[in-house]
Amino acid sequence: MANWLLKTEPDCYSWDDLVRDKKTTWDGVANALALKHIRTMQKGDLALVYHTGDERQAIGIAEITSKPYADPKEGDDRLAVVDLKPKKKLARPVSISDIKADKAFAGWDFLRIGRLSVVPVPEAMWDHLLKLAEPGKDE
Repeated sequence: MANWLLKTEPDCYSWDDLVRDKKTTWDGVANALALKHIRTMQKGDLALVYHTGDERQAIGIAEITSKPYADPKEGDDRLAVVDLKPKKKLARPVSISDIKADKAFAGWDFLRIGRLSVVPVPEAMWDHLLKLAEPGKDE
């Protein structure tokens, strides 16, 4: 299984929207590298849902519930999507400031390629980020 970070503008589609809907199709991705990442996703992979804009924080964990497939709304086989469902909200959101200040995240594509909307999360970084999200962690 792999882990991912999926960026979303909370004004367009937020964690709370995903919880309310119980599932969604993760679409609207056009960047070639982000689409390449989507095409490698597998059913059962986990993804951090990250709010961009004014929030700039990881807010919850979702589960990928389908293999990648062509976006049915676009009619272009190059535009891949996956389905996902909410798994759990993080006890404490992890901000971009927390991530940038922590040497454990050095070299991560999330920080190196800031505009990329779908980013793999190496296992050690995933585990560390989840520790930062534990209640009472103010590192």
